[in-house]
Amino acid sequence: MIDRFDEGLLTPTETSQYLQIPRSTLDTWLRGQAAGAPLVHHIASVRRGQPTVPFVAVAEAYVLRSLRDLGLRMTEIREAAAAVRRAFDTPYGLVSKRIATDGVDIFIDHGLGDLRRARDGQAPIHEVVADYLRYLSWDAGDEFPSSLRLRQYPESVPVVIDPRFGHGLPVVEANRVPVKAVTDLWDAGESIDDIAYEYDMTAEEVEELCRAVVRLAA
Repeated sequence: MIDRFDEGLLTPTETSQYLQIPRSTLDTWLRGQAAGAPLVHHIASVRRGQPTVPFVAVAEAYVLRSLRDLGLRMTEIREAAAAVRRAFDTPYGLVSKRIATDGVDIFIDHGLGDLRRARDGQAPIHEVVADYLRYLSWDAGDEFPSSLRLRQYPESVPVVIDPRFGHGLPVVEANRVPVKAVTDLWDAGESIDDIAYEYDMTAEEVEELCRAVVRLAA
């Protein structure tokens, strides 16, 4: 079982790629501080190329990216992170299960200033933050997330990062098969129907997943 807090799951480059965060932005977050703890936690590198971003930090970076998408400045992001950590009394407050409830209000009160609506002017900030948080999943009785759904994949074929499966690779949520395993067969010329049979998926799911990977690589 991979330790979600103290064992590297991904490299910074992989984290940047999977979360669609500019590498320079992620590096800033990895160096940053909030409430006396790293803005995004990481472990020391023992050798070049070793994963240094534990799963909890992948989830933290996702939450920060969500705040960034709302148009927050770096100072506001630090303020929001510090406020949640102080309120929940944990350096991992950004991904505490409590953030899915009262954590949204803490973001609004402490991190968003006078900003009350999303960029498109349609949805209230409260609703937008809550929508971002639904991509994190917590097991029953667990304070911290067990998986993170990746927004760039279709909702009809949810893809997650789950430290218990795939060694950090994105996996199909329903069967925990690495996305790469599916697309490798597709690249090798296997038929959609044969791939679907191999991994207990529908042909439509395989096709949508492969199309999404092609789109993301473009």
